[in-house]
Amino acid sequence: MAQRYDVGEVITAMVTPFKKDLTIDFEGLEKLDQHLINNGSDAILVAATTGESPTLTHEEELELLRVVKNVAQKKAKVIISAGSNCTQTAIEQSKRIEKAGGADAILQVVPYYNKPSQAGMISHFTQIAKSVDLPIMLYNIPGRTGVNMLPETIATIAENNKNVFAVKQSNSDLDQVSEIVINTPSDFTVFSGDDSLTLPMMSLGAKGVVSVASHIIGKEIKQMIRLYKLGKVHEATALHLKLYPTFIKVFMAPNPTPIKAALDKLGIISDTVRSPLVTLTDEQKKELFKVLGI
Repeated sequence: MAQRYDVGEVITAMVTPFKKDLTIDFEGLEKLDQHLINNGSDAILVAATTGESPTLTHEEELELLRVVKNVAQKKAKVIISAGSNCTQTAIEQSKRIEKAGGADAILQVVPYYNKPSQAGMISHFTQIAKSVDLPIMLYNIPGRTGVNMLPETIATIAENNKNVFAVKQSNSDLDQVSEIVINTPSDFTVFSGDDSLTLPMMSLGAKGVVSVASHIIGKEIKQMIRLYKLGKVHEATALHLKLYPTFIKVFMAPNPTPIKAALDKLGIISDTVRSPLVTLTDEQKKELFKVLGI
């Protein structure tokens, strides 16, 4: 089936490595970028929630984009979060990103805290879509924004804005996935926003996942998706069940602290996070590493 824009099946929502002094660790960023490319990531999403976007400046976000794109080149697509709960801020940052170059697409989250109506969401995303030519992925995550973007709202935005090519659906309501797939144009793409729901959502028409666990089990997630698409449903289910404890455990504490602890344990980057997040306790690390087998 044709797609408006193809960013692959496994998109990793990349953490932002920090040094002990809380500045960005660009050497670690390059190392992590290459690790993800080598381990199943078709695209890399920078400066999103997993990348601790609330603590990043817009200048830091653009620098992250530059470095990640330089490493990724044509080996992986690069997506950057440009969302805000202020429409004008989102427009300005999207334009800044487009002018800087390097981004293959941008992620736009439902406005958080001010809890807009469905009409407000349509207005917000339409204004952004009209302001840039870059492909746009919508991001529906009611647990963080306090409001749910309905399937008919997503359909209206997709129908009227051809550069809106996908939605990251971080909502456990699987009926909503069915309704999105039914009501959106056939070239529109749905991604699971939760690792544990990748396979269930794919059974309803989703294409892949915007993943956190792919930092450490990217190849396995890629294999699970491929098995399903080859019609090997039982094998895909068995792999999902094997990976499920990891899917859940990497969210045992506020994201991205567990996945950063795992990456630190594997010697890839430091587990340093910016306040108000705090690193895992030794007891939490022990519990996490036991499940991950590292």
